[in-house]
Amino acid sequence: MKSFQHVISELRLFQGPDCLQRLPRELDRLGCKKAMVFCGASLAGSPQFELLRQSLGGHFAGAFTEVRAHSPRQSVEAGAGAIQQSEADAAIALGGGSAIVTARAASILATEAGKLEDLSTSTGPDGRMHSPKLLAPKIPQIVLPTTPTSACVKAGTAVSDPEQGRRYALFDPKTRAQAIFVHPELLMSAPRALVVSAALDSFSLAIEGLASAVGDPISDALLMHAIRMLATNLMPAASGDDPSTRADLLVGAVLCGRGTDHTGAGVATVLGHAIGAACKTENGLTKAVVLPKAIDFNAEAAVSGLTKVATALGLQTRDSDAPAPAVVGALEALFSELGLPARLRDLDVPRESLAEISERAMEDWFLRGNPRKVREPGELLKIMEDAW
Repeated sequence: MKSFQHVISELRLFQGPDCLQRLPRELDRLGCKKAMVFCGASLAGSPQFELLRQSLGGHFAGAFTEVRAHSPRQSVEAGAGAIQQSEADAAIALGGGSAIVTARAASILATEAGKLEDLSTSTGPDGRMHSPKLLAPKIPQIVLPTTPTSACVKAGTAVSDPEQGRRYALFDPKTRAQAIFVHPELLMSAPRALVVSAALDSFSLAIEGLASAVGDPISDALLMHAIRMLATNLMPAASGDDPSTRADLLVGAVLCGRGTDHTGAGVATVLGHAIGAACKTENGLTKAVVLPKAIDFNAEAAVSGLTKVATALGLQTRDSDAPAPAVVGALEALFSELGLPARLRDLDVPRESLAEISERAMEDWFLRGNPRKVREPGELLKIMEDAW
């Protein structure tokens, strides 16, 4: 008998054209009276923003509209100042992963004493990773997503520092979303390319979660269905604008996020983080490029997990002891059909930057869950060189 624990946090998700009618009641349930909206400038003057503002009514306490891609430090620190100045008692993220992460990170910096470096996961002299406990109370988070990102349901937060070309990771379960609202008008506000990139990010994470060194039957079920939903709806989302397709992708991302709370990730996730921080590439596209090479790297150590991935993708593998080639072939065929960049050089990643990126990537918390132990940066460099 395998020993495991699977403790599930609360999930309150409301979907449909009328779901925002529940928003004021959810704020009242949480005892919140002043909600600050976090979004980017493009959404700030949009009909979608006005829809949210009207739904909030007297709960609207203003908006922080300086959200930037990859949640850069300067934007997050400004958001923290906005929370403190407005005395907001709730944060509402309107947008994709950057809005969600910026709202979470700003809520942490607004309440915790210390600089970003002090609050983030760090690697000690012995090589062990340490994640500080962030004990201060946090204002509730509510998410109105426009893209299918697993960030909707996560408690981890990543802040980029463009000047240093690095990424800071924070973890606080108190910043997990108290409610998620899936509204068709909000989903349809995002460009197709952004929807596909976000879905690819969730798709890659679900695959690596299922193939990771840890997991349990419940997370397996969540991730296998996440892979099915994401794989089924990626092509329709890339070629059409149907709100039901986008909603299915969003639910797939939620399943991915919930499932990977109980698994690890892998080198594709790690390299996606590191390359994105250094070169400002989109996470989904970057991970799609490196994922096949990452699966090849992990092939012998992840047979059981990759067999589940193959099943979720509907593949008939000839050799149950070697599912990696079938999975890689299916992914490469899907990515080609989507017309994705095939190499890191297609994403304008300089080859001369790869060595430094591999060094930075060794600091990533998610490296611990990779099915094959990564012992030194050269192994990550080889994966990137193969993908370049």
